[in-house]
Amino acid sequence: MRQKSGYDVLVIGGGASGMMAAARAAELGARVLLLEKNTKLGVKLAMTGGGRCNITNAEADKQRFIAKYGSAAKFLHSAFAQFGTRDTFSFFESRGLPLKIEAYKRAFPTSDRASDVIATLERALATGRVEVRTGVTVKGFVATGGRIDGVQTSAGEFVAGAYILATGGVSHPETGSTGDGFAWLATLGHAVEKPTPTLVPLKVREGWVKELAGVSLTTMKIAFFVDGVKQFSRSGPLLFTHFGISGPTVLNSAGKVASCLSEGVVTARIDLFPEMDQGALDKKLTELFDANKNKLLKNVVKEIVTPGTSEVLLALVPSIDPECKVHSVTRENRKALAGLLKSVTLTITALMGLDRAVVADGGLPLTEVDTRTMQSKRYENLFVTGDLLNITRPSGGYSLQLCWTTGFVAGTHAASISKNP
Repeated sequence: MRQKSGYDVLVIGGGASGMMAAARAAELGARVLLLEKNTKLGVKLAMTGGGRCNITNAEADKQRFIAKYGSAAKFLHSAFAQFGTRDTFSFFESRGLPLKIEAYKRAFPTSDRASDVIATLERALATGRVEVRTGVTVKGFVATGGRIDGVQTSAGEFVAGAYILATGGVSHPETGSTGDGFAWLATLGHAVEKPTPTLVPLKVREGWVKELAGVSLTTMKIAFFVDGVKQFSRSGPLLFTHFGISGPTVLNSAGKVASCLSEGVVTARIDLFPEMDQGALDKKLTELFDANKNKLLKNVVKEIVTPGTSEVLLALVPSIDPECKVHSVTRENRKALAGLLKSVTLTITALMGLDRAVVADGGLPLTEVDTRTMQSKRYENLFVTGDLLNITRPSGGYSLQLCWTTGFVAGTHAASISKNP
């Protein structure tokens, strides 16, 4: 069944880039239809940042910011000139959602609720009178020559002047990101690089990490070794999970760890007190113990380590009895504890799969899209955004900023070329 068209722009995908694209096109006066196969918008967006939504990164230096996208950076200058991090702040704050900046320049809504980000985007869609249809499954494009003529869906065929593909990649497929967009692009004759997880947690051998699942270390240093030889180190936050370790620092290390896993046995050593050497830490323990001689060791250790970690950490030093009084702790045991706190060792066995990935690379090569407009070089009225583009980026707000930027740019230029059929 062919649907009667009254649309200038049709957006496929109700995630971050899709909602931004639709809102922008509507702001410019286009009649916009947004199709989403889930029953509600922003399903994956609701999960980002542990539900808090790391909305962007507040790096003020534009060159330094763009450099975070690696080899893709040279393609992105025009796009970020049209909509950068300051524009993201302006877009959300002007619509009643104040943002705050935390460690490593990560920006979050002040409310710490991803749901507020989604609500802000939904208000922008409503303001622009975007027609939103959820629960509609897209089956593919109808195309002739170098032009898209329509979209086949579970609700019939829809026609518009311009089409924006914003279905996302393959990370977290349970949210609807099942790689459909990649398949459609390939059917249209585009080259598509096979996706692989890039920002992904690490699986470890040690079973005790399960006891720390959900515990975050706000400041630590982690070093990675292959067969005992140090390869690289990173500093920042870390999150323990029931299968291993995650968090921004770990996610940003995954690519290098993947290479290390092919070379030998990979271990990680976590330094819980990176600001001091082992001697200084031992002195700190000595002073703490001297001031609390008659207290239980397990209670005293709680005063200096991250909440929820003391009992697990003490269990990693077999010679120490957590139930003993501090005055009975020997010098050797105290030094052993200091050594542990400077080097908690884990064995990395694998990267988690696409179902756990925050970001997966792969997708449409940037050589096949005009990144000044996000317009396909094969189809004059097709635009591609977000995770469908083969762009590697780190954790810390860079992925969502890419969605806001490419969505805004696509919406701008789709609106400018669209003509209601």
